Amino acid sequence: MKLVRQFTGKDSVIDLVKEDYNILPILSRFGIPLGFQSKYIDEVCRENDIDTDVFLFIINFIMTGKIDSERLEKVSPAAIVDFLHNSHNYFLGYKFPHIRQNLLNALDECHNDINPAIISFFDSYLEEVKRHFKYEETKVFPHIKALMAGEKSNYSIHTFQRHHDEVGEKLSELKNIMLRFYTTSMPNRMYDVLVDIYNAEEDLDTHKDIENHILIPLVTMIELQQQHNRDEAR
Repeated sequence: MKLVRQFTGKDSVIDLVKEDYNILPILSRFGIPLGFQSKYIDEVCRENDIDTDVFLFIINFIMTGKIDSERLEKVSPAAIVDFLHNSHNYFLGYKFPHIRQNLLNALDECHNDINPAIISFFDSYLEEVKRHFKYEETKVFPHIKALMAGEKSNYSIHTFQRHHDEVGEKLSELKNIMLRFYTTSMPNRMYDVLVDIYNAEEDLDTHKDIENHILIPLVTMIELQQQHNRDEAR
């Protein structure tokens, strides 16, 4: 169930975590180190050179499922891009290698005939994620940076919106295969892997929601404003 109240800079980071510990990976992607003490959110953001408005905007969206449309245009697109870039590094550099290693450890020898197919299935999914992230890194993010610098870009955020792949589908398929058909003498290990997969699935959904409900509307506003300025200058 989503929360009703909004967090502010005067709430402590500890209170935020106590409200929902699933927010911890988000703190990691913002580059916030452990050792919060009793510090307020705005204090921790200031110490770590984090845009407090962007931090609160993303956190409150995740926690409540609601967008403050009046504040959206004040959010820094560059800061959103930095957060999404950090998320890519988190998924590819930590989360999925961690899941893959745990999956390898959980595979039962009695299924050596199908175990390679399971790992191959996971690896093919990971390649899809890499392609998706690479597209964002090489097409979408440079476009946004060009807009912010006042430079011309031949790309449009609507292109990204139309081709925003559902990268979580194959992960869901793997999860269902394991749940329905994989018997094992090491259930605790496989249950741990399944929890990891569920968490990654939810995390990717959150990543997609931030792009769909924050990044795309924000960049669309900038594109429309710049097009309006060009039309007036003619």
